[in-house]
Amino acid sequence: MVLLTTENADGTFNLAPISSAWALGQHVVLGLGSDSQTVRNLAERPDVVINLASPDLWERVESLAPLTGADPVPESKRAVYRYERDKFAATGLTPRSSHLVRPPRIAECPLQLEARSIALTPGGKSRFLSVECEVVRVHADERIVVPGTHHIDPGVWSPLIYNFRHYHGLTPELGHGFRSETVACLQRLIGSTAHQSTLASASWPRAKTMPRR
Repeated sequence: MVLLTTENADGTFNLAPISSAWALGQHVVLGLGSDSQTVRNLAERPDVVINLASPDLWERVESLAPLTGADPVPESKRAVYRYERDKFAATGLTPRSSHLVRPPRIAECPLQLEARSIALTPGGKSRFLSVECEVVRVHADERIVVPGTHHIDPGVWSPLIYNFRHYHGLTPELGHGFRSETVACLQRLIGSTAHQSTLASASWPRAKTMPRR
């Protein structure tokens, strides 16, 4: 589950939860409904922040779900959605300035990807769009990063997962793929020094640290 921040035409910022997002190298592909405010924003202003939520944020994410930044509310949404101009205030989430894009990051999300949309491709008889975004900077909470590296520690980081309209975190790890670089990093740390809680910044492509909350 990710929360997208985009810029509205009047200079305010929209928040939107989506469950269709996947990474391909330095790009992230998003699946969005064609009548969403987020799509309208990205078609005109490509800057976006892809905020990855943790399981403890599920209630705030759910409180955001029935809100729309579109005014008037599209006919297809009127039965269950209502317009909300300031979604940060409505959900109690905190905006934090980005470095390379205009929309703010969400302070409570441990992983934040500043990005720009580079392609919007319609599908499903124009009911949805696939939006390709290029990540230009990554911010990670230092507690989820392997010390001295740019690797997220999968043993620490648990993303919020939206599973058939139910919210979940990760279950305990079952194993790792043969291409994992994180395992070797952790083994070196354990073999040389005690695992410290003072963790380094994750960066992609430039290093920036999210301070402890």
